[in-house]
Amino acid sequence: MRYDVTSLALSRRPFARSVQAIAVCLATSSVALAQQPKAPPQCQQVGGSLMTNFVGPNTTLGPATGDLQGAVSADLLGVTPGADGTVVFSVQHHWTTDAGDTIAMKVAQAAATQVAPGLFAVTSYPVTIQGGTGRFTGAYGMLKNIGEVDLNTQRTVFRYSGYVCFKGAAK
Repeated sequence: MRYDVTSLALSRRPFARSVQAIAVCLATSSVALAQQPKAPPQCQQVGGSLMTNFVGPNTTLGPATGDLQGAVSADLLGVTPGADGTVVFSVQHHWTTDAGDTIAMKVAQAAATQVAPGLFAVTSYPVTIQGGTGRFTGAYGMLKNIGEVDLNTQRTVFRYSGYVCFKGAAK
């Protein structure tokens, strides 16, 4: 089943939407950063950013910067109403590092608040790492994300932080 997220966009006032999204992201970023997952002692803290464009009705693609530098894509699997007027996006990620390793991830749930028609501030977006290839064979970890989904311009931007435990680290 395909979900056309573009149907969620209702009007266009770019400057006002951007200001609202930035305000919501700034207001929630201190809370999100305070709640970022702490790395177990044998694991590595990671962080960076992601910027993607929709390349199909339900697929995004773009660069990843920071400790997990490379490319990331995401398939939107569904959209459901969440608590307190939020929207929950179910997302399957595909991540390849610059070294050519893949990072496997469980399906994630991104809770977002609509701040303007077609513009969402993502306030809760935990992603679980469950292996991969190369350096990430047997790896596990957690990434927390905050960011924005703009269905009007078909772009997303996120900040990720968390940890990765590599093969041989105790679970």
